Amino acid sequence: MYIFLLPLAVVVLLSLPVISRIKHFTDGTKCKNAIIGNLCTFFGIMLLAVILPVGNLVSAEVIEETAGVISSAGMGYLSAALAVGLGSIGCGIAVANAAPAAIGAVAEEPSCFGKAMIFVALGEGVALYGFLIAFLIIQAV
Repeated sequence: MYIFLLPLAVVVLLSLPVISRIKHFTDGTKCKNAIIGNLCTFFGIMLLAVILPVGNLVSAEVIEETAGVISSAGMGYLSAALAVGLGSIGCGIAVANAAPAAIGAVAEEPSCFGKAMIFVALGEGVALYGFLIAFLIIQAV
């Protein structure tokens, strides 16, 4: 019974920040509450990640059966996912900062459109580099 409840609790804890982001933040208290909720969710998941392996909730037979399956391929796939995910987050941050500045520059002087688009495209290149690294990692696994 516990084996089904703990993953369900993890899924609920992971979905709380997504649900809290649906509402638009109009004042500082909502933003502060969202940050506190995200931190509580993070530490709750980390606590479950520590408690689940320490407790005797998973039998030794299941651990022995899966011991041969665990290999370095899982770490390779995890690193590929991190390369794409963090690269995309970095791309989003770069474009979020460069695009408004480029729009403002083009509004004041339309002849600098090409230069402004280069800076926006450089930010998007970060995601492409992350995808390229992930592709190389997956090919090596």
